[in-house]
Amino acid sequence: MKDIILASASPRRYELLKQIGLEFEVVPSDVDEDADTIHAPEELVKELAYKKALSVAKMLNRQCPARDALVIGADTIVVKDGILGKPQNEQSAYEMLKSLGGGWHDVITGISVVSSCDLRSFTDFEKTRVKMRPFDDRIIRNYINTREPQDKAGAYGIQGMGALLVERIEGCYFNVVGLPLFKLSRVLEKFGVYVL
Repeated sequence: MKDIILASASPRRYELLKQIGLEFEVVPSDVDEDADTIHAPEELVKELAYKKALSVAKMLNRQCPARDALVIGADTIVVKDGILGKPQNEQSAYEMLKSLGGGWHDVITGISVVSSCDLRSFTDFEKTRVKMRPFDDRIIRNYINTREPQDKAGAYGIQGMGALLVERIEGCYFNVVGLPLFKLSRVLEKFGVYVL
């Protein structure tokens, strides 16, 4: 079986890959994640996921050209009246959560797999619709005090306390966590890797 590399330091993506029994190494990418709002959201996450996977694949290729590794890159954004990335501070987390309360938004994750030996790649994305419950300032402040919003797109994590903010979803739950496992499995199959 080919070596699998996760080009992300995200503990959520790490746990999701462990959950499906994949053996892999973590080699975080140093690609800048700043959102370029010129791109459509779907194109942006695909481009960032590809750049992350490609940068790690090229580094591995330089270190050991004979090594046959598949590098997984991913990027997740929340979209509601524009792109919501990770909050810079508590105030930006508050503003994001305030804008999301009581309505629908999209969570879009780009995934890319790049082969380190020949840089062959395949890139795709997944979109999930999320409906938030209405919530007041007290709930927002209490949630921010958990420190959970800090490193998450849209300032919430559905796999933690943020689950109490989510009324329903339409689409892939794992995509909202940060890595659409079904879509990833289909991409890995294009490289001859079958998880099941």
